[in-house]
Amino acid sequence: MHDTTSPDDGWALETLAIRAGHQRTHEQEHGEPIFPTSSFVYGSAAEAARKFKGEEPGNVYSRFTNPTVHTFERRLAALEGGERCVATSSGMAAILSTVLALLQAGDEIVASRSLFGSTVSLFDKYFGKLGITTRYVELSDLSAWEAAITPNTRLLFAETPSNPLSEVVDIAALAEIAHRNQALLAIDNCFLTPALQKPLMLGADLVIHSATKYLDGQGRAVGGAVVGRDKELEEVFGVVRTCGPCLSPFNAWIFTKGLETLSLRMRAHCENAQALAEWLQGHPAVARVYYSGLPDHPQHELACRQQTGFGAVLGFEVKGGREAAWSVIDATRMLSITGNLGDVKSTITHPGTTTHGRLSEAQKEAAGIGEGLIRVAVGLEAFDDIRGDLARGLDALL
Repeated sequence: MHDTTSPDDGWALETLAIRAGHQRTHEQEHGEPIFPTSSFVYGSAAEAARKFKGEEPGNVYSRFTNPTVHTFERRLAALEGGERCVATSSGMAAILSTVLALLQAGDEIVASRSLFGSTVSLFDKYFGKLGITTRYVELSDLSAWEAAITPNTRLLFAETPSNPLSEVVDIAALAEIAHRNQALLAIDNCFLTPALQKPLMLGADLVIHSATKYLDGQGRAVGGAVVGRDKELEEVFGVVRTCGPCLSPFNAWIFTKGLETLSLRMRAHCENAQALAEWLQGHPAVARVYYSGLPDHPQHELACRQQTGFGAVLGFEVKGGREAAWSVIDATRMLSITGNLGDVKSTITHPGTTTHGRLSEAQKEAAGIGEGLIRVAVGLEAFDDIRGDLARGLDALL
């Protein structure tokens, strides 16, 4: 077997995204193979015993050892600059596995208020049942993070940029706060991917991904991943092995192939999103645009320092509340009305009644999710067509 490229070779991210992690079989295939098998055969009972005990490397059972999944894990770890990656069945499974692995009853999490609605539900409803408490703070307010930490705090968790308001936190400063208080920092890097931001290089301990989004890039499969040091990832691997929220070989193959075009796609996404944000900012029916690529964004300078691009997701507030927002969404003919994002196809949704619909009114208000807020994940269609599709509804509000 031949590992075609390792991170130690000094290759650029674009090269690693295409070459890293593929260990060729004796067939010497050029493309990465799929291993759709549940189990593996041994040459002897003694070999089986050694592999089950972990005394000898090799595959045991596809719930936790599959060559196709390992290829994706090695490649993503190389892109993020982590020692190890553990793949999961979804982004939510990645968060679940991380917390189950590293926290226990009596421990506490400090998290940003600006989180995906399902993440908040997981923290409050399900981790709460296990005796794990979560405190929420403003994402960009470092003093609030510091004040919320107690001797029981074990994990700080943030999305940056946030969904859907594009808020940004200083990752390096937050990592320093976490480590000074003997806590770990986990960053959800779903919106930017390692093509635009590398949280581990800024001091974070763990990176969480919904691979469903930009790592795939075409809306074809659901999956997740956790990247970090081997010490913590071995514990996460134990949860995936025992509890079973594993990634399928076929989905792992899709994500591996998706990574090959990640840098090209993210640059094109950013270009379209920047142009759309600037156009929306000048439209008379729009009250406010939320995108860190705009110079008047509160954390624009910070975003320029720790990111190499501003991503493809933006929010904008229309005048007229929910009725106006829904009318703009319903007037689109090309944009896909869906809560998903990360696709080459542009998507549009009303966060207050979809992605963040399970939050209480108080939680929505605290997170800045207003009735007139619309989220667009800008795809790779021609910019004029994206703008024209939104103009139809926005112009009708005037």
